[in-house]
Amino acid sequence: MTRTIPPRPQPGPLAVAATPLTREQRAARGRAARADVPRSSHAELALGPDRPDPLTLLEGQGLSRVPELLPIRYGRMASSAFAYFRGAALPMASDLASTPRSGLTVQACGDAHLANFGMFASPERHLVFDINDFDETLPGPWEWDVKRLAASLEIAGRAAGYPVKVRRDIVLGAVGSYRKAMRGFAGMPSLDVWYSHGDVAQIEAVTAVRLRGVQRKALARSAAKAQTKDNLGALGRFATVGDGGARLNAEPPLVVPVRDLLDEGVSVAATEEQLRRIVRAYADTLEPERRVLLDRYQLVDMARKVVGVGSVGTRSWMLLFMEDGLDPLFLQAKEAGASVLEAFVGPSRFRNGGKRVVVGQRLMQAASDIFLGWVRVEGPDGVTRDFYMRQLRDWKGSVDPVTMLPAGMQAYGEVCGWTLARAHARSGDRIALAAYLGGTPAFDVAVREFADAYADQNERDHQALVDAIAAGRIVADASADADSGG
Repeated sequence: MTRTIPPRPQPGPLAVAATPLTREQRAARGRAARADVPRSSHAELALGPDRPDPLTLLEGQGLSRVPELLPIRYGRMASSAFAYFRGAALPMASDLASTPRSGLTVQACGDAHLANFGMFASPERHLVFDINDFDETLPGPWEWDVKRLAASLEIAGRAAGYPVKVRRDIVLGAVGSYRKAMRGFAGMPSLDVWYSHGDVAQIEAVTAVRLRGVQRKALARSAAKAQTKDNLGALGRFATVGDGGARLNAEPPLVVPVRDLLDEGVSVAATEEQLRRIVRAYADTLEPERRVLLDRYQLVDMARKVVGVGSVGTRSWMLLFMEDGLDPLFLQAKEAGASVLEAFVGPSRFRNGGKRVVVGQRLMQAASDIFLGWVRVEGPDGVTRDFYMRQLRDWKGSVDPVTMLPAGMQAYGEVCGWTLARAHARSGDRIALAAYLGGTPAFDVAVREFADAYADQNERDHQALVDAIAAGRIVADASADADSGG
């Protein structure tokens, strides 16, 4: 099947008509889409002989990444079928491009797998649960996010050794939760949808009745542990404080201070001045009151840091700031190239990839990091790259889905389904979406069938990667454990 790239940039997810549509007209739009693209059609996964080779797609991504880090990426992806899936957002986007789509658009995450949901601190210092990775965000088909979440649940269930019926119930529960939540959001005013959020205390109350004592304790421990992942905790983990001030520790190849990356003859002072210019350019993208807060801190050190699975090889930097030499602030600058969705739904309307990520994150998350911003940087190789910036660790936490008991994974999947629906309802036409989904589980069943078929394909693709490593086509380093995040 030949795929064509749309020629024009993406508009916003929900275009505002000159004359706003009534609720009934919006619902009729959803029902019309259902007539054109039946819900049962979402079970389809027809990958023909002309399917692009996933390994070739991954190698193509690697051309713009740091070469010496690519073996870490492939080593992490080869470790399991679930790890491969986490890193294979581009191959799945390519596969999804050949599946039916309703024509209803939202601000899509682009990588809504199970491990990209988690806990973090809101600006009000509440522990909230939300999507936490937006590297691939772009206006696009809402179905693609739902299918990636459903497939990740099926793959994680297989990794945990769950029986077929248990996995089926887990996927149906998550997709059903998405559908029911969207129908609930359709009946709410837009402001109420915007204010909706997943508070961890509420999530614990809802899920606890479904979990055994050991799982309730595990969830509570995860929440408590997340609150220790703050700037002071990061200082003890990543830096050494002495008479000369605070300096980041070297843990090559995963953490390499910038001073260790400088070529011989390159001035440290000149490099530090360049870094300060970068910080000033980033600060211009913050709200004025947050710029005042950032100005209280001084940049003292910076290091390259390897993160995630799919992100390995992209340029990611850890920046250590101090106030009065005592109080730390850690920021992360993460490279933002084109979304994996852009080849299939059209380029972003934002010229800066970092701004694409920041705007998408603010659209989808109920509460975003106060230091979220973007910057464009010319590197020492003369190549200009975009980055987005955020706090490195701010009560961030997650639950390992593969270690859950079945009831725990089902409850967790349902929370993820609700969270994804709330994110889509903020930017898309929630009334049309609810009308498309309907009150029966027809869509849920279709996506469960898709998830089962895609998990089979994912296992074949993972094995192809393992075989390519064994044959020497791809060089892999399995010695470095994966960080959280996708």
